[in-house]
Amino acid sequence: MATFEKGILGGFSGKVGNVVGSRWRGRNVMRSLPQRGNYTPTEEQLLQRERFKTVVEFLTPIKGELSKYFGKKQGDKSTYNLATSYHLLEALTEVLGGFTMDYRKVLISKGDLRGLDTPTLAAAANQVLNLGWVDNSGQGNAVETDTLLVVVYAPVEQLYQTFEGVATRNQGSVALTLPAFMAGMEVETWASFVSDTGKEAAVSTYLGPVTVL
Repeated sequence: MATFEKGILGGFSGKVGNVVGSRWRGRNVMRSLPQRGNYTPTEEQLLQRERFKTVVEFLTPIKGELSKYFGKKQGDKSTYNLATSYHLLEALTEVLGGFTMDYRKVLISKGDLRGLDTPTLAAAANQVLNLGWVDNSGQGNAVETDTLLVVVYAPVEQLYQTFEGVATRNQGSVALTLPAFMAGMEVETWASFVSDTGKEAAVSTYLGPVTVL
């Protein structure tokens, strides 16, 4: 049974025939009941499901970072929703049997802050990654106290390691120590700067693959 909230012209909650009324993100919405029986999705629908699954499985472990640093909320779309939409449209590659992420196009943050200048990344003994950059404090809106954000991902193991606030822009370098069990793993790495207030971020930089020593 459906319940009218504001008379016949208002929204309603419940089921009327094959239509269900409800509230979603502060709005009155209606949706049709799902089809029953021997419904077979089209090939395009199956592809879209696979695309969405690939992106969501990749992004979910870093949802916290994306929610904080991937641009600004737009209307009803959260920053995580925006990140999901971006990666669906821009960072997927079709391969035999499905889809994979195009790591060169992956972004872990997005904003107007100045990013890393001339970054370098090299593996060192004892699971250390040495990351360097040119201090560009004073250029545009870059300041010395902007903090470093780094995301490291091992594709084969589907394992993430994140580093927040481990260095400031004016330092120019940092040694990142990964867990011992990651020795021998090939990892993809992205880095960005975030304002010391956490309210502004740069467009992240892809640093490429490297094998952990």
